[in-house]
Amino acid sequence: MSWSREKTAWAFVAPCLFVLLSVAAWPLLRTIFLSFTDAQLEHMSGAKFIYWENFKALFSDKDWKQSVYNTLLFAACSVPCETLLGLFVALALHKPFKGRGLLRAAVLVPWAIPTIVSARMWGWMLHDVYGILNELLVRVGILSAPLPWTASPELSFWTIVMVDVWKTTPFMALLLLAGLQSLPQDCFEAALVDGVSKKRIFFRITLPLLRPTLIVTLIFRTLEALRIFDLVYILSNGGPKTMTMSVYARRYLVDYANVGYGSAAAVCLSLIVALITILYINVGRHRILEER
Repeated sequence: MSWSREKTAWAFVAPCLFVLLSVAAWPLLRTIFLSFTDAQLEHMSGAKFIYWENFKALFSDKDWKQSVYNTLLFAACSVPCETLLGLFVALALHKPFKGRGLLRAAVLVPWAIPTIVSARMWGWMLHDVYGILNELLVRVGILSAPLPWTASPELSFWTIVMVDVWKTTPFMALLLLAGLQSLPQDCFEAALVDGVSKKRIFFRITLPLLRPTLIVTLIFRTLEALRIFDLVYILSNGGPKTMTMSVYARRYLVDYANVGYGSAAAVCLSLIVALITILYINVGRHRILEER
């Protein structure tokens, strides 16, 4: 029976895998091939095979190391904040109250706004001369002078984290709210009848039952955080203190027209994302099996 179920699962997944391979296989293989060449944008056809030279130069580049550090730090700071805030919002929206449907729709507005629009909006709001945020903070006495939020090397990175948390928390809340609504209610009713406190119900029942949803949510969000490009590029133009791996790869592929070197950076980015995803899945699966 287990073999029959496995075959059925593969049958359902096969069309999706076929489409993904049809669309993504050739660009991926082409990128891997170009990463071992000295291809330049103006003479792609005359590219020569140089083996591991691009990767050796990449691993010795201080800017690449800084971009890897920035990306991992961004994911480590933004994803936990978005998860905790999203869980808090999901728990609040899960309770029945008047106007809940309207509030749910309002919460999703930041996530529904295209990233380029929200990034440009925040760029103007955080402007050190015309920005409304500086104006309000100076008027209430929190700041003595306007701050260059997106231009300062000390502030730009944390400003991007703040904007990303504002934009992506609704997405986390939506996924976690769906998980909360799918939980069996008889467990909570039995716990309330037995006089169990709400705190114990949350930590002993809600969180363990919500763990699979949390794992999937964390995987989705971590993947997006590791590939972040548009928010960083628009708010800070990818300076040394904020440059991520995607911005680094784009700089060499487009600005410097060094297709071979930029492809090597893109391949390394893909490998890092794949390794972290595999780690997430294995750790989450191990914990779920332990609980069972």
